[in-house]
Amino acid sequence: MGVRLGVLALQGDVSEHILGFERALRVMGEADWAVIPVRKPGDLEGLHGLAIPGGESTTISRLIGKNGLFEPLAGFEGGIFATCAGMVLVADRVDDPRVKPLGLIDMAVQRNAFGRQRESFEADISVRGLGRPYRAYFIRAPVATETGRGVEVLAKIDAGVVAVRKGKHMALSFHPELGNDPGIHVMFLEHLFTGK
Repeated sequence: MGVRLGVLALQGDVSEHILGFERALRVMGEADWAVIPVRKPGDLEGLHGLAIPGGESTTISRLIGKNGLFEPLAGFEGGIFATCAGMVLVADRVDDPRVKPLGLIDMAVQRNAFGRQRESFEADISVRGLGRPYRAYFIRAPVATETGRGVEVLAKIDAGVVAVRKGKHMALSFHPELGNDPGIHVMFLEHLFTGK
């Protein structure tokens, strides 16, 4: 059936994530694949992986509940690629009571750790397993302030942890879909399918 990936399409940079996955799949030489928007529980059927994109975490959390997606997402058996607001949502502890976290990764996350939109920035960071500097875009970004058992820290900066992996799931405080480098997407997909 090929590779089937989804992007949670409730709010945020959905089209950029679809394009990011498509670019990575082409780089990997995959011939049979589909990347679809996910808006309701039935859309998750048959997916190998799912991106939870950046956006406004309190809004996305509310829409997950409204669309009946909380339990299906919390029990999703594929890999989750969570960026920015997505990182907040996959945590098990969040510093804002308006967010109902999915509890997929044992970590505490601080929303908007760098302040408002004008404090957004880009930086070259070192990502474990990538083998070269990666240009990361931080926009009203969170950080992980604590990580628990089984959580692999992939990248950190002075403010805190900005990339983690647990099992099939990867969470990033930055936006890999905004650049032209498919390295992080490829890393997620290779780990998803090979465990390496």
